[in-house]
Amino acid sequence: MKPITPCLWFDDRGEEAAKFYTSLFPDSRITDVTYYAPGTPGAEGKVMTVSFDINGQPFTALNGGPQFTFSEAISFEVRCKDQDEVDRYWAAFTSDGGEESQCGWVKDRFGVSWQVVPERLYELMSDPDTAAAQRAVQAMLQMRKLDIAALEKAFAQP
Repeated sequence: MKPITPCLWFDDRGEEAAKFYTSLFPDSRITDVTYYAPGTPGAEGKVMTVSFDINGQPFTALNGGPQFTFSEAISFEVRCKDQDEVDRYWAAFTSDGGEESQCGWVKDRFGVSWQVVPERLYELMSDPDTAAAQRAVQAMLQMRKLDIAALEKAFAQP
């Protein structure tokens, strides 16, 4: 079966977004760029689509115009191995006009929503000590950028 390829609809910044994403994630690259031809809905010669891979996952960026925008109803989860990785992605996504949200969610400068989540959170939430796991969840609900040390501290509280 062929992979499912998310198509991200941009007004006119699809190529800029693809370049940003492929610079941010390891093992990522732009694989193709197409341009509007005469008689198509876009301006002739302008970028229409950008195909790119993020860590082996294919994506398409479409410059389709302003009629559709992104919402938090769709987001991409970035699982991070440690706090340094959480901090790095958070800083990148909030740069140049990105917006912090709650519980590890952030909207980048293009309006795309991301969840920057340390793997440690999933370990804490799935611990057999359900009371401790719930304390970690309650701590997470109070955060913007997730803080592994604070999650572990809440988990360990009696």
